[in-house]
Amino acid sequence: MAHHPHDDIDSDVWSVEGQFKHLVFSPNGGIEGLMITTDGIDTQFTNDPHDMEAVAALLGLQEHQDLVVEGRKARPSPKGESEHVVYRFERLASIDGQAPPPPKQATKTEGRVQHFNFAKHGVPNGVVLDNGDFVHTKPGAMASLQLQIGDRIRAEGPAQPLATGKGLAIEARQVNGHPL
Repeated sequence: MAHHPHDDIDSDVWSVEGQFKHLVFSPNGGIEGLMITTDGIDTQFTNDPHDMEAVAALLGLQEHQDLVVEGRKARPSPKGESEHVVYRFERLASIDGQAPPPPKQATKTEGRVQHFNFAKHGVPNGVVLDNGDFVHTKPGAMASLQLQIGDRIRAEGPAQPLATGKGLAIEARQVNGHPL
């Protein structure tokens, strides 16, 4: 059977086998999931488009590759019934029967806070450094860091190039030695 609970991780996590169809994009062009098909039945996995680890795992997938994807069943949407089963993406377990490449190692950056970055709802969610790097944090973490313009920081986490081609977007796992 294509769907089965992943007993050694969590009873809420399901492994779904199928062929990669395509990525799913957010309205602003970010990757917010993927679609696979199993015996002609579509299954969607969603992720936060700002979750760089999840996005990095999905980059480079090719149509018709055999995948095993792990996820948690999504709750019904208040916007209406889905056309197919939807899971929240947890991880890519295999690609064509092989373990996926390891996640990128953490990148380190250091610089002075040039300005704050804000989430769509207006809450600070990171900083841009004088070296051009964007250090993303969750809003709660940002509040606890109590950063000010001009503060010198060291940050570490998975990174990808910024869309501008100048600097990196770093999903902070640690700032100034404090785990986030």
